Amino acid sequence: MPPVFTTSPNGYGSDMRSEEECAPVTPTTKGSSFLFDPSELSDEIVGRVPNGLRVRPLHIDDYDKGFLSVLSQLTSVGEMDRAAWDWRFRSMQRTTPSTYYVCVVEDLDTTRVVGAATLVLEWKFIHSAGSRGRVEDVVVDESMRGKKLGVLLNDVLVRLAKKKDVYKVSLECKDKLIPFYEQFGYKKDAGNNFLVQRFDSKM
Repeated sequence: MPPVFTTSPNGYGSDMRSEEECAPVTPTTKGSSFLFDPSELSDEIVGRVPNGLRVRPLHIDDYDKGFLSVLSQLTSVGEMDRAAWDWRFRSMQRTTPSTYYVCVVEDLDTTRVVGAATLVLEWKFIHSAGSRGRVEDVVVDESMRGKKLGVLLNDVLVRLAKKKDVYKVSLECKDKLIPFYEQFGYKKDAGNNFLVQRFDSKM
């Protein structure tokens, strides 16, 4: 098949893939409408979850279950209609090897998303063609804070990163949160600094 250049519905981002790869993801081509295989979140990875809640991969229908509302309590989400959501979800789902592991906490009574966190794998040439993990976008809905869901999500991502055999996992956080993350094994990387350039001043 000849390559096809595709662009997101809002014009952001592009992708060069064959027509077959650009076809809609269906249960027969990717397994399900979860972002990644739910079996990755085994009992060993997830551990003990409070009654009435469950930890699972992000699902394409979480657009309607409060995921973006929870995420907006952490940072700017911006405008995103359902078409843009579907495009972003499918593009993240198609990565090979899998790169994005967005885990959510679902309230089983309301079916709403009440927490979320992301493990991103960076595939490298270094470390024997290894991979590095990054923990990002850890957030718990304000109505559920104080129930240690942040601890739950971080434990899940660290165990998942180890299962994926990353050579290291890192995150960025505010100074006041350093003690919180140190309980999961993180520590300051002496001599290294985090630098950033921002291009989203209009957000």
